[in-house]
Amino acid sequence: MTQDEIIEMARQAGICSWLKPPEDVKDRLETFAKLVAAKEQDRCCSIVFAQCESDNVAQRTVNVIRGKA
Repeated sequence: MTQDEIIEMARQAGICSWLKPPEDVKDRLETFAKLVAAKEQDRCCSIVFAQCESDNVAQRTVNVIRGKA
């Protein structure tokens, strides 16, 4: 999931439907999106390590997920 996708989901969920949103609502949503994405990324990485027979393959896959490849 991209940050934009998470922000859009927040909008769809009504998080941005305040009568007068705070000035920093965009910053808050971006921070929230980063937190959700990091948690999702960690979960994916833990699944990769649990399922791969080779730590080398697991590490390369995790590097790709984290954008380090």
